[in-house]
Amino acid sequence: MTRYSVFLVDDHPVLLRGLADLVAMERDFTVVGSTTQGAEAFAMIDRLKPDLAVLDINMPDVSGLAILRRIRAADLPVRAVFLTAMITPPQAAEALAHGIWGILLKEAAPDTLIDCLRSVAGGRRWFAEDVAVKLGSLPMEAPPPPPGLAGLTPRELEIAGLACSGLSNKLIARELGAGEGTVKIHLHNIFQKLRINNRTALAALYYQRMESGAPPDA
Repeated sequence: MTRYSVFLVDDHPVLLRGLADLVAMERDFTVVGSTTQGAEAFAMIDRLKPDLAVLDINMPDVSGLAILRRIRAADLPVRAVFLTAMITPPQAAEALAHGIWGILLKEAAPDTLIDCLRSVAGGRRWFAEDVAVKLGSLPMEAPPPPPGLAGLTPRELEIAGLACSGLSNKLIARELGAGEGTVKIHLHNIFQKLRINNRTALAALYYQRMESGAPPDA
């Protein structure tokens, strides 16, 4: 059996100890290190080179996003997962942009973390269903979105087009080789940017632009 090394980062010592005990109980994982200090996390990850790193986003000194950016910039062979009490749409978008492999909330059942780690260890990205649901109720502090489809990223435009062609989230995920949760997060961000709340409104905007003779990204 392959054993995957795991590094844990959380500023709450009791939770960190519990996570370590939980992961260590599984035969296919080994906890190689942990820290409550975001400032020292990257140096330890760089030295230990774990297969997986479980990070909290909202650390008091150095955030999990900052750690993720450094992992990406250093091109470390580490697959990072966010285990967090809350995540905003801008944070989720930035995490996806910097190569996060999984996102789940701390209120999830303990077995969910293990399922996530096994999926990520196997090369599959993992995003909890409740993350996409909760994103819709979280406040979003961001600049006003640009008008129309021109404000969407190329990936968002691709997903918008597939959604408007009638594909379900599952089929879009299969088409793109991504996780269904990833598609849900992208669609949430698309709806936020366009100030709409359903696919019918998205299709109206999308095909109106197509019928005008302009490409969707014009």
